[in-house]
Amino acid sequence: MKRGEESRVILFATQNMHKVEELRAVLGSCGYSVEPVDTPKVEIQSSSLETIAAYAAIIAYNHLGKPVVVEDAGLFIDALKGFPGPYSSYVYRTIGVQGILRLLEGVSERTAYFKSVIAYAGPWGVELFTGIVRGRIAEEARGSQGFGFDPIFVPEGSSKTFAEMSIEEKNLYSHRARAASKLCEWLTERTL
Repeated sequence: MKRGEESRVILFATQNMHKVEELRAVLGSCGYSVEPVDTPKVEIQSSSLETIAAYAAIIAYNHLGKPVVVEDAGLFIDALKGFPGPYSSYVYRTIGVQGILRLLEGVSERTAYFKSVIAYAGPWGVELFTGIVRGRIAEEARGSQGFGFDPIFVPEGSSKTFAEMSIEEKNLYSHRARAASKLCEWLTERTL
């Protein structure tokens, strides 16, 4: 199946330019560009990132009438039984990085993981692509790159927080890059 230039553009329903740049870096490597689109993004309450992302992608696709990507992610802290998980955005807005660090004061078990779910909705339905990166919560916030909980998350295999890394370096580890790589593989298979 031959695709035109327009089909090499992935519409991304987000206002978060950090996420856009991370996806652009990965999807650009397989010949796709990423363009943010302003569309209603409905986030339902659920304990499942997959359910949240799929629902939002369907709403965005129905609004746009074109295939569209939605991404949802969460930080799951083992000592807090997976909290904040799918509520990470709300927790970040309410108690922030310092609030999470306060919750972990005196806690030696600081393992955690970031999980990203990319939902790609179109006339075929919804495809889900998941990426996970394990790591630990730092003792203090470090770095000024990235966003959200990046200043306190140290991925396995690194001594830096995500906020101390460039986008290129972060994408070597990140949950979002792993999910985007799976999307890239799926797109490549469909164009053969």
